[in-house]
Amino acid sequence: MALNRRMSIVWQLALSAFLLATSAVSAGASSAQAPTGAAAAAAKPIGTIKTISGNAITLASDAGPVFNVSVDDSAKILRIEPGAKDLKNASPMQLQDLQVGDRIMVLGKVSDDGHSVVATAVVAMKKADVTSKQERDRQDWQRRGVGGLVNTVDPAAGTITISMQSLAGAKSVVIQVSKNTIVRRYAADSVKFDDARPSSVGEIRPGDQVRARGTRSPDGSQLAAEEIVSGAFRNIAGLVASVDATTNTISVTDLISKKPVTVKITAESQVRKLPPQMAQFLALRLKAGAPAAGNGAPAAAQPAAGQPGGASRGPANADGSAGGTGDRAPRADLQQILSRVPPASLADLQKGDAVMIVSTQGTDSGVTAITLVAGVEPILQASPNGSQSMVLPPWSLDAPGGDAAQ
Repeated sequence: MALNRRMSIVWQLALSAFLLATSAVSAGASSAQAPTGAAAAAAKPIGTIKTISGNAITLASDAGPVFNVSVDDSAKILRIEPGAKDLKNASPMQLQDLQVGDRIMVLGKVSDDGHSVVATAVVAMKKADVTSKQERDRQDWQRRGVGGLVNTVDPAAGTITISMQSLAGAKSVVIQVSKNTIVRRYAADSVKFDDARPSSVGEIRPGDQVRARGTRSPDGSQLAAEEIVSGAFRNIAGLVASVDATTNTISVTDLISKKPVTVKITAESQVRKLPPQMAQFLALRLKAGAPAAGNGAPAAAQPAAGQPGGASRGPANADGSAGGTGDRAPRADLQQILSRVPPASLADLQKGDAVMIVSTQGTDSGVTAITLVAGVEPILQASPNGSQSMVLPPWSLDAPGGDAAQ
């Protein structure tokens, strides 16, 4: 019995490490913090299957090293669902059911050189299950998420007040933080949600951008946050002075500082080019003189029924909420609008194009683009400070992924 108890503890410690690491990968955190104490002793190879042939697995571990895993014939293989807290609902699976891309934790003796392990047990999360959970979480971020520029922060009260942009114009939203709220912050020079690290409300400052998801009050003025991600980003509005395809950079003349800024476009940069009709519509909104959605607004700028952020019942009200007798859900924010604009590339940008950019802080002369939107001439004409009045979302459309495996 004592042996079984010890094995149970080892399993639970190892499972905790697996869930923590998989949560980091699925939710977009940079990496799980290394376990300490007893957990460190129980930590086992955790990662993604790179290749599999018979009982031989090549495992790309989250920690970096690649492991050659040999699964013992008597090894116990269990499948758990993303979101599982323990093994209570784990189900047995066969070795041949494992596939490339699945995430596994391996229990067994690691070789002295640290590159091989004979597995006596494997705990797996299927790639399709993780992907499905991530997609549901992305939709949840859109459906129950808010994002905007931080006005005030009160760590003692656990509140963050943001200015949120939507089709109905600017609106203040008070985000309430509890002890259970997951708080992350972007790395200083990263364009990846993957690099967001655990943080606290105390690190958030006025002028930062924040995105949160949780339960909104009926009027949408408050949100009880389940998860928050914040960051200090730079907003740039200007004209493209030149395009350099060899270095994947553009030079932009900042309309505020009148100085040139070199903007690097990476594979993670979100690049969009607004259709003229949509740009005109947003410019009208910025002037606060546009008709309400559903009363002359371009269809391209309105969320489709049943889509994240869209009204599922009835026409839209003038305040941007869903009309009719159904739920009163807020209309799409700028992130949701951009999600319906086809991706663009560096080749779509030309000298003289007006652009709005959210970037890393970078330096005075050079930054890396997180979000770049072209075709914004009407918006900048409506407000020369449009980049401040209509804050672009810095978050990649592929993230935040939410708490996919917590």
